Amino acid sequence: MSDVALEVWGDPIDHSLSPAMHTAAYGFLGWDWTYGRRRVDECSFHAELTGLDAAHRGLSLTMPLKHAAFAAAAERDARAILTGAANTLVRTGDGWRAFNTDVGGIVAALGEQGIVSAHRARIVGAGATASAALVALAELGVGEVEIVARRPEAAATLVDLGHRVGVHVTTALLSEPAERRVDVTIATLPGGVSVEDSVAGALAATGGPLMDVVYGHWPTDLSRAWDRAGDSARGGEGMLLHQAVLQIRAFATGRVDEPLPREAEVVAVMRRALVGD
Repeated sequence: MSDVALEVWGDPIDHSLSPAMHTAAYGFLGWDWTYGRRRVDECSFHAELTGLDAAHRGLSLTMPLKHAAFAAAAERDARAILTGAANTLVRTGDGWRAFNTDVGGIVAALGEQGIVSAHRARIVGAGATASAALVALAELGVGEVEIVARRPEAAATLVDLGHRVGVHVTTALLSEPAERRVDVTIATLPGGVSVEDSVAGALAATGGPLMDVVYGHWPTDLSRAWDRAGDSARGGEGMLLHQAVLQIRAFATGRVDEPLPREAEVVAVMRRALVGD
């Protein structure tokens, strides 16, 4: 496999760990692929996309481009359709096919925490990643999800999404989280967002294990509260790793359900690149 160019786009983008992981995987597999990064915002996205040459097989998309990527695609996988967001574009004969590999990344990361099923869960935050988290929880068989957000109106689309995936969704203000205990919490707040100690403590007291999708801003206010409560808290590196594995599958075959050659070894190589070993 040669003469294949891939990139990760977003704004900001300098912090992205994707080039290190992807480059490590391609080197291990013996693929002559390149993977770069490009700062692209919503205003410039369309022009940048249409300006790509045929050597560019695919793109990884981070914030704020996931909705724009979804809109630009001629085809979309089921997870992208459900969430209305795409973090992966793969070139096809007719344009681009969109995937949302964040969902599968969350499922796999929770599995590494020993969470393969649950009944009741909580999502902190109501942005694009919250949609992926909700679909992931539905795939794990969760029946009830509480969305805790700074603005309750922001969670309205998640209530509708819950209906579509068979999950009963309730909402609560971040300043006044419900006291009902849940089996797992997924935090989707952007890195650097502050949460008051009293609020974080209340969430930790009833939250079960925490998966905070943040990486590069660790520890977070929430993870500190979970530590004080003596419960498990992990950052977003696991999600980042496993969504990237699914992206590479899509880049290689156009499918996310077809494992890579020697995939367990590829994952180990990518994990080492992620932590800087």
